[in-house]
Amino acid sequence: MGIPTVFVRLTGCNLDCEWCDTEYAKTEGKKFTIGQILAEVDKFRCNQICITGGEPMCQSETPKLIDKLLGAGYLVTLETNGSINLEELECSPILMISMDIKCPSSGQADKMDFSNMENLGPTDQLKFIISGQEDYDYAKGIIQKYQPTCVIIMTVVDGTNLKELVEWVLQDKLDVRVLPQLHKIIWGNERGR
Repeated sequence: MGIPTVFVRLTGCNLDCEWCDTEYAKTEGKKFTIGQILAEVDKFRCNQICITGGEPMCQSETPKLIDKLLGAGYLVTLETNGSINLEELECSPILMISMDIKCPSSGQADKMDFSNMENLGPTDQLKFIISGQEDYDYAKGIIQKYQPTCVIIMTVVDGTNLKELVEWVLQDKLDVRVLPQLHKIIWGNERGR
């Protein structure tokens, strides 16, 4: 967060979260070859790439795209919703996985593939989007059970306020990062920035 990054947003998602902030990514998009994506990314002269969606793992070519970007020297983050198994991704110290764990308010908490926890390395992170106390308690239980290295907790734009969330985290002495959804603060619902 806060580092200039090129976002490669892939179309399609296997979930239907209540508070999805990119509904358009479920169906809208243009077809690109991997070569065309690399050419577009190169125009930005930015080393940090985030592959996101929708759900990027719905696309069969995503692992190949990641390999090509890494091979070209980019630092790549894969943002995934955590519902599709990540075994086919080769662990690499230069690929960072940012995996969501869907909380109860999303309506999709039962869709998580917790075997993915075994596929996360020390440079990867878990992300929880919190809408209220029930979500926070759910996230806290997951954190205590799996003890991930890096955890980010954010609020749904119209959900729990950051101050309240920080107070819960401090009270429970959780070793997590509490962050706002920076892109929403800066650009709101504007696309393609």
